[in-house]
Amino acid sequence: MQTLEQLRKGQLQGITRLQLSEELKEFPIEILELAETLEILDLSNNQLRQLPNELSQLKNLRIIFASNNQFTELPEVLGQCPKLEMVGFKANQISHVPSNSLPETLRWLILTDNKIAELPDSLGNKPRLQKLALAGNQLTSLPKTVNQLNALELIRLSANALAEFPKQLLELPRLAWIAFSGNPFCQREKEFETVPHVSFEDLQLNQVLGQGASGVISHADWKNTSLDLPEEVAVKVFKGEITSDGYPEDELQACLQAGTHDNLIKSLAQISEPAGLALVMELIPNSFFNLGLPPSLQSCTRDTFEGGFSLSIEEISKIVTQMTDVFHHLHRNKVCHGDLYAHNVLVNDSADMIFGDFGAASVYGYLPQPLQQGIFNIELRALGFFIEDLLSICDQHRSVSKCKEFQKLEQQARQYIN
Repeated sequence: MQTLEQLRKGQLQGITRLQLSEELKEFPIEILELAETLEILDLSNNQLRQLPNELSQLKNLRIIFASNNQFTELPEVLGQCPKLEMVGFKANQISHVPSNSLPETLRWLILTDNKIAELPDSLGNKPRLQKLALAGNQLTSLPKTVNQLNALELIRLSANALAEFPKQLLELPRLAWIAFSGNPFCQREKEFETVPHVSFEDLQLNQVLGQGASGVISHADWKNTSLDLPEEVAVKVFKGEITSDGYPEDELQACLQAGTHDNLIKSLAQISEPAGLALVMELIPNSFFNLGLPPSLQSCTRDTFEGGFSLSIEEISKIVTQMTDVFHHLHRNKVCHGDLYAHNVLVNDSADMIFGDFGAASVYGYLPQPLQQGIFNIELRALGFFIEDLLSICDQHRSVSKCKEFQKLEQQARQYIN
């Protein structure tokens, strides 16, 4: 992170990325002096309400973040930035998105946790748009032009005011990751009764094992001897707020409705108290590690992997077989995971896998059969992309003559995607 003082002293000439967080109430006009090189501008966590028209002078600007500010309108000047492809204005007070505020080169739009009730028809005129994050707004419908977004691969619509499922999404040829829980059209078929209710007093929380958008996972000791649970467990304590994927209550519902499977993290108990919402889970052995890493700013919707990491075709085939079985198990239980990615998969050296993180999951058994089939087809595409991503790190990927198993998986992926 840089400082306003450095900027004003001219010490940042030539930089490509600028991050300023100093309770700014006005856009520092000195930023324009970086026009020749600046590509990424992060003004999150300030008190900004507007951007100057001169922002369009940043001719190489590709990415702008302005989350946690005080914007009430998406600035129109964004639409005049010639190379801008990623716009992130999460957690503002935006209620109006002008039709000309969306740049022509837009690939990634984040408007999570605002007050938006309507989006302009111009949204459908962005042929490069791949990722659209709109959870936690007041949308009652989507523009009809959304059916023109042929490049769209991921959309987050949870925690809005949608009266019905947006059918036009089923027409999109690339859509693979979708979240829509927490809308008026959604129904809760079960009241979380598949595992017992326990109390925070039954647990001794220890070290943090991991954190995500929706909560914190900790190691815990089980103290209540009246229930036959393992002595050591993992506990996910949900954040009591809207996340980038929706409401914690909907994540818990989907997780429990998913039921049990050898390749899913096993749910043991739940906690619903004034102090918070939590899920008690089986502790995963230390031999398991993350298969992938989340998408980067460059890959947008596709997973990334540690440099030098590769898998044999035998390992990939085993992982794909397990994931395919999990996929069909979830959809038999009418759960759309919404985040079927390698970065949500744990594996060990034997290629045994465990799938988790239901933050973007949505139950859908209450919808008409044609919509259920459409949702199934969308997530089947995600499974195809998952297979493609694993094949990209196969140690035989660049082999002149790929083995039959590689070709078989390539064909399976194409079938799911198309």
